[in-house]
This record gives sequence, C-alpha cells and structure tokens, in this order.
Amino acid sequence: MKRWLSKAEESLGNHSDRLNAINIFPVADGDTGTNLYRTVRSAARATHDVDADDLGELLSAAGRGAMEEALGNSGTLFAVFLSALAEPLHGTTRLTSPLLASALHRAQIRSWSALSDPVPGTMLSVLEASARGAAETASAHAGDDSNAALALTLSAAVQSALRAVVDTESQLGALTEAKVVDAGGVGFLLVLDALRAAALGEELQDELLDGLHGYDIQSPHIHLGGDADGVEVMCTINLSPLDAATLRLHLDEIGDSVIMSAVTQVEEGYRWRVHVHVPDPEPALALIHEAGTPVSITVTQLAVAPVGVEAGES
Repeated sequence: MKRWLSKAEESLGNHSDRLNAINIFPVADGDTGTNLYRTVRSAARATHDVDADDLGELLSAAGRGAMEEALGNSGTLFAVFLSALAEPLHGTTRLTSPLLASALHRAQIRSWSALSDPVPGTMLSVLEASARGAAETASAHAGDDSNAALALTLSAAVQSALRAVVDTESQLGALTEAKVVDAGGVGFLLVLDALRAAALGEELQDELLDGLHGYDIQSPHIHLGGDADGVEVMCTINLSPLDAATLRLHLDEIGDSVIMSAVTQVEEGYRWRVHVHVPDPEPALALIHEAGTPVSITVTQLAVAPVGVEAGES
C-alpha cells in the first residue's frame, strides 16, 4: 500500500501538466492534475511513519492525511475514495480479489454520496466502472484468494476504468464540444494502475493513455482562463451528522460542487471536510461559522488568467 501511494504520487507528478491542460469540468480552472498530485502526496506522506500490518489501519491514516489537505473537487474525491477503501480492509493483512472488490464497492458508494449533485462522465463514473469490473471478476473466481485471482481482478478494474474514461467524452456536453476526456477520470485511472503495478510488482502501463482524446503531449491547452467565475471554499469542521446535513443543505442553496465527507469521529460527532464553489465567499463562510468552528479555511479564485496575463490585470 505504501508502494502504491508512492507510485501514484510519481505518476500524477509526471502527468499533472497534461491533466491540468484538459481540465474543463466542473470549471475550467486548470488545476485537476496539481490538486490530485498534491492530495496523493499528502496521503503518501501520512503513511511514512505508520508501522502497521493492518491494511485498513494504514489506509485510514492515508485517508485522513489526504482529507485534511485535500485540494479541489478531484483531490477531495480521492480522499473520500481512500478513506472508504480502508473500511472493509480493517483487520486484514493481505489484499485479495474479494477484498479488493468489496473495498472498491464501498468507495464507490461513499464517493457518490459525498457529493450533493453527482454527475456521470467524471471521476465518479470511472470509479463506478472499476468497482463493477472488479466485482464481476471476483464473482467469477469466488472463494479464490490467490495472487492470480487478485491479478485478474486488478487488471479488470483498470480496463473497466479505461473504458469509462473513454466514455466520459460523450457523457458531458463540455467534454464532447472540446473533444477531450475528463481530467479527473484520467487521474483516477493513473491511481488505479499504480495500485495494480504495486500489488503485482509490475511497471506502470505507459501505453494505457495512448489515443485518449486531448491527451497527446502536442494537444493544446483547452482551459484558456477567464470563464470560471466565483471562488472555491474549503475547510475542516467538527459537526454532528444533523448539523452537517443542515450545512450541506444551506451550501447547496448558494453554491454548487458541494462535497462533504466525514474524516474521523470526534466528541461532537465527526470531523468533516467541506468543499463548495460559490460566487462570493462571504455568505458561505458565514454559514460555516454559524455551524461551528472551522479550521484550515482556504478561498481560491476559480478563474485562471489567460496565458500571458497576470492575475488581477485587465
């Protein structure tokens, strides 16, 4: 698992520029690759000093590290994915085909439920496809805990994810118009292939991305900036489940891309990671402060300055 996160960090670092270049959904802010890379890096660093044989314990630590420092939609969803992936793996010391299928299924459910308005044609669709591919293969090899069955299940998950990435172009109008696949979906595919490579002691499949629309190095950057209004507000806050549901409802009324996911259980209820896009940060910050005492607050402009234009210039 530590090798997986290190491989994923390296892979996303190598691909972050190209992922940024095709990032146009939900906003063309050109930072999906950077956000995913930095969030995975936080997860990998969180495991450095964890001395545990328990897969669930290790990945829970990684999930908490990712969640506390998650950036953007893609980073936050990866953190939710990682935390959920850990849940069925508590008490286990070895990954098997049935456990992988169960973990991916749990991650799929948790990731879809973390968003107020989940949209097909994104990282969510790719995660769902990978979980389905793993489940079908694990079912066909029911009761087989061998490394051979795990290899088949990992390969099926990656291939299902790849097909889902290709399909994203036709699922979202913005991607269809730009003739590209979803950046978050490609990023998740890289993460999944890193898991396959780490578990099987193999190399990453560089050819996996060959032919994906918009992903060739000579393809242009399609996010030209200036077309994404508003800001992204993120924070961490301790709330009861009821208070969290109320905050989510209020944030849905004033913004979009709302993601709320529990990080850890605390005395007040749970520690939540909050993410929302809003035209103006003040109303969202007022709602958050009314709900509790937030920490790690960040407010980031969604608009990206066009090439050659510094932020703030007209």
